[in-house]
Amino acid sequence: MPVFLTRRVALCASHRLHAPGLSDEENLKIYGKCNNPNGHGHNYVVKVTVCGDLDPITGMVMNAVDLKNYMKNAVMDTMDHKCIDKDIEYFRTKPSTAENIAVYIWEQLKPHMKKEKCSLYKVQLFETENVEVEYMGP
Repeated sequence: MPVFLTRRVALCASHRLHAPGLSDEENLKIYGKCNNPNGHGHNYVVKVTVCGDLDPITGMVMNAVDLKNYMKNAVMDTMDHKCIDKDIEYFRTKPSTAENIAVYIWEQLKPHMKKEKCSLYKVQLFETENVEVEYMGP
């Protein structure tokens, strides 16, 4: 029977919602005040859940310290105190919506998870206390 392990981190980052394929007028109409040319910031919370069988010897799905380190490398080091649109290449061609940020985090974590017996199950991104995105990848 699978067991789920979730780890949480909090980070601060700024962004501007702006789709490169749309005109300035279209972007403003779709994203409103979040399209401010100077951007705006969030205190994001990221939860990463892995799923797998318990190791019969260690009693763990995976070592939570390893997951912490993967999240530091994949999330904190690349996103914390950054301007998402300007500092992260991935977002040069895509709008930095909460949905796209969750996908980005998943893609950053996937290579780390190849070392583990468990699987990446879910990325949750809380942009505000009222806006949450869940991504469960391919």
